[in-house]
Amino acid sequence: MQAAPPMQNADVDRDRFWEDVDAARARVVDVDEVPAALVEVLRGRPLAELVAFREVQDELFDREAYRWDLWAAAYVINGGASDDGFEYFLGWLMAQGRTRWEATLADPDSLADVVDADTGDLDCEEMLYVAPTAAEDEEAFWAALPDKGEHLPPGPAGERFDFEDEDRMRRLLPRLTAIFYDEDER
Repeated sequence: MQAAPPMQNADVDRDRFWEDVDAARARVVDVDEVPAALVEVLRGRPLAELVAFREVQDELFDREAYRWDLWAAAYVINGGASDDGFEYFLGWLMAQGRTRWEATLADPDSLADVVDADTGDLDCEEMLYVAPTAAEDEEAFWAALPDKGEHLPPGPAGERFDFEDEDRMRRLLPRLTAIFYDEDER
């Protein structure tokens, strides 16, 4: 799959964002290689376009993924998830491509289709920095970013609950908890 040619303006919309991510994903075998492949897809694009790419990325995190139920999935899979750990998990999820992203946001428990007890921690911090890494001048990139990189809202969407409440977690994520909580019982 060939990457779409660079846009001539800074209008990076959601579709274009996902085309770029999916193009990078198609270039590699291992998801850990997606950030480097995405940097290559983005390299050489105008600064304004890279900033627009990051703004779409932040929007996807803020408006779609920064939710308690999704954080709970990260917590179950990774055996815990700090604030940073959750963001790195979202980086991993984004590196999976649009189809997995949308399926997981529709049903976080659907991650049971792609993980198992031996999966290990799912995180990809590098995915959060592909746009500035692709920039010719990283300092200029950060200076041009309207929010200077601080993008998360005050708190996740949805009802807050205790991730240590195993009964609640089992009700919310029955398939994932069956994989990760019951692993020791097998």
